[in-house]
Amino acid sequence: MRVTLSLTSAQHAAIHTHLFPGDGREAVALMLCGRATSPGRAKLVVNEIVPVPYDACQRTDRRVTWPTSYLEPLLDKALRRGMAVAKIHSHPGGHLHFSKVDDEADAALFGSVHAWVDDSAPHLSAVMVPSGAVLGRAHHADGTHGELHHVCLVGDDIRFCRPPAGASREIPEFARRHAQAFGRGTFEAVRGLRLGVVGCSGTGGPLVDQVARLGVGEIVLVDPDRVEEKNLNRIVNTTRADIGRPKVEVLAAFVERLGLGSRVEAFPHDLSDPAALHAISTCDVVFGCMDGVEGRDLLNRLATFYGLAYFDVGVMLDADGHGGIGQICGSVHYLQPGRSSLRGRGLYTDGMLEAESLRRQDPAAYEDRLARGYIRGVPEDRPAVGALNGLFSSLAVMEFLLRLHPSRLDPNGGFATQTFSLTAGYWENLPDEGVDEALARYVGRGDMVPFLNRPHLDMLARAA
Repeated sequence: MRVTLSLTSAQHAAIHTHLFPGDGREAVALMLCGRATSPGRAKLVVNEIVPVPYDACQRTDRRVTWPTSYLEPLLDKALRRGMAVAKIHSHPGGHLHFSKVDDEADAALFGSVHAWVDDSAPHLSAVMVPSGAVLGRAHHADGTHGELHHVCLVGDDIRFCRPPAGASREIPEFARRHAQAFGRGTFEAVRGLRLGVVGCSGTGGPLVDQVARLGVGEIVLVDPDRVEEKNLNRIVNTTRADIGRPKVEVLAAFVERLGLGSRVEAFPHDLSDPAALHAISTCDVVFGCMDGVEGRDLLNRLATFYGLAYFDVGVMLDADGHGGIGQICGSVHYLQPGRSSLRGRGLYTDGMLEAESLRRQDPAAYEDRLARGYIRGVPEDRPAVGALNGLFSSLAVMEFLLRLHPSRLDPNGGFATQTFSLTAGYWENLPDEGVDEALARYVGRGDMVPFLNRPHLDMLARAA
């Protein structure tokens, strides 16, 4: 099983500050982690951090001994909520490995943890060095342990920490020029990550094409729709022969034919489908390429619960249908768990969410309220042009690469929102401001009942 850990850059900074107070001695912190699971994968997401006070420990430059009484409240929470516990300590000397002392201490500790929590899911231990790099391992109920596939740090930059590699693998010829631009490390990060694309039509189609050609390790595709003739002007790698086939299956078949090593999971369902939700929850990065606000709101929530770096792509072509154009513009939003949300940035309102839900659940009532003027601001079907969609898909992929491999003259924090208008001739970038407090309380919560604290999602799961 592939096991990973995700935490925000703010959480990572808080842990680093505690573990390295400047005295050259080891320190320790505990974490409560949410869980995500999909076939063959387990993911832990940091929800709560408990620094163990220095004066409660015996600390040297090579060892830290601490009272397990600080662990007991987390064990109780883990038992009640189906969560995991984790221990992380520092190696001030910079040695990114587990020592024999660590092996002995972890064997005793996690045997007790599994006995207390009494589940079969992994818990974890980790070490951090002064550079901030983290090495983790999962501890299983049978007493075995294994290195985490990676640790993902989600912040203004996206950083991956992986176990030290042996001999460097040769970069495939198809990726050589990508590596020339962004470095071997970025290629290796791309090769090892799990990436989701929700919405596989106008913007999602070209985006899938680009990330597949980057050599992304795993790609998860979610879209309930089938290819129609009207889609052929903008979904790359589709033909007339594909009309009637699920969009995700057409794109998955293309990625497999491409033969660059990406593994694909395709879900021809709405994002609210339980299997699709669980598959996306174990991703590291997700792109939202949806027109509607319900799906974007759900994906923003999912990214918060499960520690995902979330890129939202939106395009607007305001035309009268007879050749008259009012506006051509679009935006790429980058969202981090615990910061602002799409709703907080003004992309939609509660009224728009309510209206879209009504349109899905009761189309007749929706049409009646629309006709009487009670519903405003809900976009209807608009003209679509492949070149425009491709432009903003490319902008989103470049934004992803620039956060994996920070290369701007200014810090990435100033580019949370990018809006580009072709008709007005401007390109605006804005920083992330404010916090969505209603969402922030769920950072790293992971699996819970009801799922995402939304009872209707549990009803869908039972129906399935």
